[in-house]
Amino acid sequence: MLKVSRLLHPRHIRNQLLHKKLPGEDVKGSIWQNAINTFAAFSTVRQDVVADGKREGRVFAPYSVFKGKAALSAEPRLPTFNRLDSGGVKLNRRGVIMLTFWPSVGERKYDWEKRQLFALSATEVGSLISMGTRDSSEFFHDPSMLSSNAGQVRKSLSIKPNADGSGYFISLSVVNNNLKTNDRFTVPVTTAEFAVMRTAFSFALPHIMGWDRFTNRPSESISQSPSKVVPQLMEAEWDR
Repeated sequence: MLKVSRLLHPRHIRNQLLHKKLPGEDVKGSIWQNAINTFAAFSTVRQDVVADGKREGRVFAPYSVFKGKAALSAEPRLPTFNRLDSGGVKLNRRGVIMLTFWPSVGERKYDWEKRQLFALSATEVGSLISMGTRDSSEFFHDPSMLSSNAGQVRKSLSIKPNADGSGYFISLSVVNNNLKTNDRFTVPVTTAEFAVMRTAFSFALPHIMGWDRFTNRPSESISQSPSKVVPQLMEAEWDR
């Protein structure tokens, strides 16, 4: 019984998946290989964080779609809070839905090192989940929009329906004049895949706003003093 329990332990199963190789292929970043087999999958990774002086398990569960020319994943990034002297907590940074795009470099091969990120705010999530079958949405991000460096780096995300109504094209364009680069990714998603995203985003929306704090136990890092903020453990949009 002990041997069987070890074989069924989540850590043992996860290790098998992480080391699984596709026949005749060398896909960089083995964490995605099991998802590539199905082309649309959930993957989960646990990472410990410190909250109120205690170590807690944190789960990352991106929804990923792999297509011929590029791949797309989406996952919520929860907000962070400051602890007040009164004992309460105050929102420090709102959460987002982080979209990650990375290009295909061959049949069922994707280059994770060339990934680009786009962080959807709560309002942008609202635009996406309210889209009809013939609606389009487009979002523009510029980290230096209000400064003299405006336009040096800009990102645009567009979501447009297919002509036959069978799904959407989700495209990301990243222009970096500093590095003289212009990256573009387009991932076609089916109606079913978009329905998964819409439903998941609707569920995540109050969580990235921090409103789940009113009814649920805190699930994200909280600083132990008003002036101290727990550092982010994951990539931000403008890290890429």
